[in-house]
Amino acid sequence: MSTVDSLVPPGVRVRLSDDVVRCDDGQTLFGTRSGRILRLAPVAVRILQDGDFTVSDRTGAVLSRALFDRGMADPLWPARPAETDPARALHDVTVVVPVRDRTSALQALLEALPPVGDVVVVDDGSRDPEAVRAACERARARVVRHQVSHGPAAARNTGISCCTTDFVAVIDSDVIPEEHALARLRRHFDDPLVGVAGPRIMGAQVCGTGWIARYEAASSSLDLGPVAGPVAPLTRLSYLPSATLMLRVAALGSGFDPDLHVAEDVDLVWRMVASGWRARYAPEARVHHDHRTTTGAWVARKSFYGTGAALLAQRHGALVAPMRLHPLSAAVVAFAATQRRRTVTAAAALAGVQLLLTAQRVRTQHRHHPVRLGATLTAMSLTAAAMQTGAALTRHHWPVALLLATRSRRARRMLVLAALTCGARGHRESELDPVRYLLARRADDLAYGFGLWRGALAARSPRCLLPSFTSLCATRTAPPSPVGDAPLTPTREGTRHG
Repeated sequence: MSTVDSLVPPGVRVRLSDDVVRCDDGQTLFGTRSGRILRLAPVAVRILQDGDFTVSDRTGAVLSRALFDRGMADPLWPARPAETDPARALHDVTVVVPVRDRTSALQALLEALPPVGDVVVVDDGSRDPEAVRAACERARARVVRHQVSHGPAAARNTGISCCTTDFVAVIDSDVIPEEHALARLRRHFDDPLVGVAGPRIMGAQVCGTGWIARYEAASSSLDLGPVAGPVAPLTRLSYLPSATLMLRVAALGSGFDPDLHVAEDVDLVWRMVASGWRARYAPEARVHHDHRTTTGAWVARKSFYGTGAALLAQRHGALVAPMRLHPLSAAVVAFAATQRRRTVTAAAALAGVQLLLTAQRVRTQHRHHPVRLGATLTAMSLTAAAMQTGAALTRHHWPVALLLATRSRRARRMLVLAALTCGARGHRESELDPVRYLLARRADDLAYGFGLWRGALAARSPRCLLPSFTSLCATRTAPPSPVGDAPLTPTREGTRHG
């Protein structure tokens, strides 16, 4: 693939993300969620003078790539034929469904699928293979059987190996896609650098009314929310769940790691991004997942998710760190947490030092509004540090926090404050009353943290428990291209606060 082939194709509408603010008469873009600053060349300012724009030439294609890679804009792709004419199938997409025993759910999924190039069901050691085969025959789907279960990653790889199409959608058997969901994922692959795209994964349309079901409807680990964006480690969107993924077969490499029975989706996406492929979260495509809503199964699943961090740490190191802080921000939060007059004063002084250093860095790189941007970036850094500390106390490191709380009144106050703050932040989108939501959130965090520590002990490594530290204003470049990006002539890379 040539450099020209790697450009965003013409006809794509480019929309600035809702969190992007234009400053200096459009010469500077500032991401209020990411803290990223992008200084634009005059030609890029002209293209963006009306806000959104449609890619029509090379300059627009290069600018759109810069904005997409930095999470500052989203593509609005033209509708594909499968969206406007259901009779025109997604002929270049194979659907792969790994399944073990869930025949009724499998049948419901197969009936809900739109016309596609092929459907391959991988029976991963079901106790009643004939029932699986019968469901596949009714839906005219191919079935491949593992005599014994090898796990979901191996089952997906088996199905992918049967593909003859350019794209594959891996869908768990307990998922039902909405109409046009697959077509809306497929259109992202009109960008030649997109290797994987994932939909918004919501609860089943007919779900339980219990408190766990209502909690999952608002706070499921699989639901990444309504805001689209690029997916990469250490960003707002750091993973895509494999309950439903669409993948470019040429980008898959060795595929899912069959040795991983948890977090195999995170591992695959991170490897693809490291190879230069882009990953996109596309919430306009929606599927519905049958969440676990009985207490025992729900707690076990949350704990199981936690065990995956140690396995990821063995493969990806500090990318798995539960906290990512600048040392000054960490020191400010630590001093403030002691709740003593002298150390709180020291925290305020350190915050001032951080503001001065950040403003100086902004002045060096951008020259415009160093104090205002420095203050904003410092506030974002300190807020993020406080939020990460709260999450660590209540989720990742709760055994340590609980031990400290038994010995210190100040530690107890910090733990209660963190628990209430995290609960209040998530409750806004829940149908549960505040008390039950808070209890569910704490149970979620306790189960995940238990699994996290259990995984670390099993791996005999604390790496997944350790924080990582960043520079004051970490400059983050765009992901490398597997084919060689065009130079980003309309833009100059800015500052992303770490």
